[in-house]
Amino acid sequence: MSERTANRTFDIVTTVLVAVAVLLCLAPFIHILSISFSSNRAITSGEVTLFPVEFNLKAYGKVFSDMSMIRSLGFTVMLTLITTVLSMLMTIIAAYPLTKKHLRGRKTIMFIIVVTMFFSGGIIPEYILVRDLHLLNNMWSLILPGLISPFYLIILISFFNGIPESLEEAAEIDGSSQFCTLLRIVLPLSLPVLATLSLFYGVGRWNGFQDTLMYIQNPDLFPLQLKLYQMIQNNMVSELTRLEGASGARITPEGLKAASVIFATVPILLVYPWLQRYFVSGVMVGAVKG
Repeated sequence: MSERTANRTFDIVTTVLVAVAVLLCLAPFIHILSISFSSNRAITSGEVTLFPVEFNLKAYGKVFSDMSMIRSLGFTVMLTLITTVLSMLMTIIAAYPLTKKHLRGRKTIMFIIVVTMFFSGGIIPEYILVRDLHLLNNMWSLILPGLISPFYLIILISFFNGIPESLEEAAEIDGSSQFCTLLRIVLPLSLPVLATLSLFYGVGRWNGFQDTLMYIQNPDLFPLQLKLYQMIQNNMVSELTRLEGASGARITPEGLKAASVIFATVPILLVYPWLQRYFVSGVMVGAVKG
């Protein structure tokens, strides 16, 4: 077998394996999407697989008519934006000084950061801290405890280390301050990793619900993921479907759950295409440089 034939065979096998892996990852999402667009009869009889059966929008109509879901969506969007902006700001402020070799205690600080990736105080001490800071039932209890990720901080430090020092030295010769150098030179060159980490922070906050279970009791501060958790626990489904029985147009809990999952998933999926061109380069360069 010639080298050209071997390479072509390898490419074909790789493409097939990747396609199969992608389909396996997409199948659960497509199944949920199909259930959300299917009729009650098709859902209860188990006829729905990868395509909707007896297409209808009743489940989505019920979800969009529930003001608590709309209010939760608005709060989740606001929470995600605030968390992403503040997390990126603090990560940049922490990462840039740690790239300076003349910084005293730099190795000690890096060691402490790495240790926090493997060891933590635990859930109970964290809850006590949040309580003593009077942050219970407060939006900031969902933002401040996880404001900086040590892993993302290390990625950003690695990326900053890969920027040629000659650029910063030239800026200093021209009279630029450290802040101006960071703002006008370092950050514009770091768009791939900044966009990637922003996506990571945003998705992490959007999908988070465990901290809300511990810190929040006010329904007005429930994010979408907690709504879905409650729906899985059958707390909300009974309320959403109770009034439908009298009209004979009862919506199955499975249909409502599927529609709610899509309702909570699509907004964050819409963000990815805008950041896709930065995604691979940001992760790879930030992971191997330095």
